[in-house]
Amino acid sequence: MAYREEFEQGAKSGGEAARGGQDAPASQAEQKAPPAASPKAKKGPGRKPVMLSVVAAALAFGAYEGHEWWTDGRFMVSTEDAYVQADITILSAKVSGYVQSVAVSSNQSVKAGDLIAKIDDGDYRFALQSARDKLATQQSAIERIGRQIEAGHASVAQADAQIASAQAAFERAESDYSRQQQLARSDFTSRAALENAKAARDQADAGVKSAQAALAAAKANVDVLEAQRNEARRVAAELQTSVEKAERDLSFTEIRAPADGVIGNKAIEVGTYVQPGARLAALVPLGSVHVDANFKETQLASLKVGQKVKIEVDAFPDADISGTVESVSPASGAVFSLLPPENATGNFTKIVQRVPVRVAVSPEVARQGILRPGLSVVVDVDTRTSAEPEKTASLKK
Repeated sequence: MAYREEFEQGAKSGGEAARGGQDAPASQAEQKAPPAASPKAKKGPGRKPVMLSVVAAALAFGAYEGHEWWTDGRFMVSTEDAYVQADITILSAKVSGYVQSVAVSSNQSVKAGDLIAKIDDGDYRFALQSARDKLATQQSAIERIGRQIEAGHASVAQADAQIASAQAAFERAESDYSRQQQLARSDFTSRAALENAKAARDQADAGVKSAQAALAAAKANVDVLEAQRNEARRVAAELQTSVEKAERDLSFTEIRAPADGVIGNKAIEVGTYVQPGARLAALVPLGSVHVDANFKETQLASLKVGQKVKIEVDAFPDADISGTVESVSPASGAVFSLLPPENATGNFTKIVQRVPVRVAVSPEVARQGILRPGLSVVVDVDTRTSAEPEKTASLKK
């Protein structure tokens, strides 16, 4: 055991001496070589200014953004749910027929009154001519009845004259009868003469009554003719309406632009058979475009009609476009949907609704025609400006 312990101590001391001999040259080399700077000592002095610069830039940016928010940002109400819109007119056919010619092409600008397309008008010309012929026939009937009325007035005058003649004959017969009566009392005449005088008087009296009846009949005939003429005139008025309708139908064979705009979604070609109400094309009035911005219901309290609006169009990021709040929808968009939501159920989840707000674009930009319906825009409303004192929405405490 003592021998083993002495052996281990000797081996240990021998190893340390060997390691000491190997480390000695290294220690001398280190004393001769210049001291090298540690990595931490090298990076420390350069990293600190960079960090300070980053912090200073961040503070400056935060101060700038804070100043912008305080001066402008807190007064701006924005939404990205906004699109360019226009009052698009759908051109439709009013009458049926084959398209004879098309005068425009897709994306073509037109003026109000310009011809868009023409429908074959042969049948409508015949209908117009037929209506005019019927009216002419009825007017001839009115003229004929007028002549009959004139003849009726002549008959009235004749009957009136016959009354005067019959009255004179009656007066003469009455005088003869009176004279025969006086002569009969003195027996200067025969009884037969008296009876003849009486018969002549009665006959004259009947003639007067007959003439009076003829006068009444002539006047009644004139009244009947007047009624027939009035009826014929009313029929003529109906036929005149038919003529005007035929003229109107004929005019509808020429489809013209109701306003200035650009033709889009053209769906007609030569030879197409169209029915009344058929969609032919769309007329987009680019000069009267506007923006429909859908604001959250929580943003409505700050909106007023007449506030100035900054519009950023995705298609023209560098364009400086301004507008004005024109109106606010009377209900949210969900109310006008095809299937309005029914919240009277057990499973209810509150969702922030959006209300459409119409923004009028400046006339100068609208006249340029660069804004197309459907383009996405970003709307920023400056709540510091207002042309009207009343708010579109307000909260009362």
